[in-house]
Amino acid sequence: MQNRYPGLSLSIVISTLLIVTLPGVYGQAKPSVRPAPAPAMRSITVVSEPSAVVWIDGVRYGRTSREGKLTISTISPGPHTVTVRADGFKQVSQPLTTATKGEIRITLVKTNDIAELAFQEGERLMSSDRDKAIEAYGRAIASRPAYPEAHVALARAQIENGDLDEAAQSIASARRYRPGYAEASAVEGRLFKEKGEEAKAIASFKRALSEGKTFQPEALTGLGLLYKERGEGFGASGDYESEKKSYTEAARYLRTGIKQLSGAPDAMVLYQILGLLYERMENFRDAISTYEEFLRVFPDSAEATAVRSFIVQLRKQMSGE
Repeated sequence: MQNRYPGLSLSIVISTLLIVTLPGVYGQAKPSVRPAPAPAMRSITVVSEPSAVVWIDGVRYGRTSREGKLTISTISPGPHTVTVRADGFKQVSQPLTTATKGEIRITLVKTNDIAELAFQEGERLMSSDRDKAIEAYGRAIASRPAYPEAHVALARAQIENGDLDEAAQSIASARRYRPGYAEASAVEGRLFKEKGEEAKAIASFKRALSEGKTFQPEALTGLGLLYKERGEGFGASGDYESEKKSYTEAARYLRTGIKQLSGAPDAMVLYQILGLLYERMENFRDAISTYEEFLRVFPDSAEATAVRSFIVQLRKQMSGE
C-alpha cells in the first residue's frame, strides 16, 4: 500500500513528519479491544481580542476570529485551564470549572513588559525566520532570566536549527527556574531523539509524564513516534515479532495522546498515523474505529473524504472482496 500521508506535520513534536510505509505482515486480522466510547463533550466559545491564541491545559486550539471568538466543541468533562495570549497584551490564564460552557469572556490588558513582548515576537517569527526568533527569545531571557517558558521556546528553536548542545543548556535553565517542568522534559526527550539516544529519550518522555501527573500529550506523541520508528527498524531487519511489539507500544501511546489532545488540531495527524499503524498490524477493526472517531471529531476537515475511503477499503478487505 502506498504512503497516504507524504507531508503531514505535527507541530508539537517536529516541524515536519514523513509517514513511511510500515513493513511487516502479521497474517489474518485478529479481534482486539476496541477503544471505549468517548465521553460526552461540551462546547465553549472564548471571547477575547482578535487573533488571540487559545490553549486548554497547555494544548493549542487555535486563534480567535476577527471578531475575537473561537468555539471549541470538544472540551472533555472535568476542570481545565484556559490560557489566552495576543500580541501586545499580557497573557491570561483562568480555570474552567466542570460546569463551564457557552461563551467565556477573557479580558486582556496591554503590556509594556519588554520580556513578554520579546517572547511574543519570537513566537511570531518561529514559522518564518528561526534565527530572528532565537534572537527574540534571547532578548526575553536577557530582560527576565527567570522566564522558563522562554528558555523552553528557545530550546525548541535551537533543536530545529540543529544546535543541540545549546538546546540542552536552555532546557537546563528552564528546569533551574521551574523544577519539575513537564514541558521541558518533553522537549529534552525530543532532543535526545534527535541525537539518536533512544534510551535517554524514553526516560525524558516518561519523566515528563510523571511531572505532568500523566498528562503530557507531547511526551506521549514522542514515545509513540519513537516506538513506531523502532518497529520500522525491526521490520526492515526481518525481526517481525519485535516489530509487532514496538507497534503495539506505539499505538498505546498514540491512543492516549489523542485522548489528551481532546479534539485539538494536532490530533488530526495522530488519528491518521494511528489508523495507518493499525492497518499495518492488520488490526482492521481498530483502524476503522480510529477513522470513524476521526470523522466524528473532525467531520469538516479536508481529509474527511479520504478517511471515508479508507474505511470503505478496509471493510472490503475484511469481507474478502
